Amino acid sequence: MPRRVLIPLLAALVAVAAVAVFVFTREGGPRAAVFAGEPTSAQYAVIDTSALDPRPLTEAEVFGPSTVQLVAGGVTMRRDSTAVLADCAEAVWGVEAAGCTQAMSASYSSADKTVAGQFVIFNLADGRAADALVAQLGTAGFVRQAGAFDAARSRAQARALGHFVTVSWVGPVGNGTPDLAYPQIALDGLGRAVVSSRVIAAT
Repeated sequence: MPRRVLIPLLAALVAVAAVAVFVFTREGGPRAAVFAGEPTSAQYAVIDTSALDPRPLTEAEVFGPSTVQLVAGGVTMRRDSTAVLADCAEAVWGVEAAGCTQAMSASYSSADKTVAGQFVIFNLADGRAADALVAQLGTAGFVRQAGAFDAARSRAQARALGHFVTVSWVGPVGNGTPDLAYPQIALDGLGRAVVSSRVIAAT
């Protein structure tokens, strides 16, 4: 084969191999079947940056005694476990939590064990970084699943709240078709409560 033909052919093969390596090594994982993302708003302007709200999150603040059970619409979600992650990358796949300094998560299950889910909170540099993470969760990757629920029939809500992002993700356990609305509202309320206390403290 002539050299002038061989060199471009080899270059093309190298390019194809590089693409194949990217495709087969790219990290993936389950994500919510139904996802809603919400950017931050003026309500959280007083904590829009970590400079305005420098105090780190604590386990007692996020996962204190009042959060062992979360109730909404008569549904009780009970906490099964918590985790404080040393690296925010441990909490996600397929996305970059740029400027993230903390990530905390908890697994919950309903009293009748028909629904399970998880709550995750991220501490980022500012509202722009928080909005960017929420956008990525809707299109690129997602949080790593911790609970034993069916992701293919699950739903999740991600919110940018100032320089924080909260994710509430719930799904059915087993073959049943429980209503996921109130379990998700219960977990979503945890994030709102934590961040609202920061807003009050900064006001």
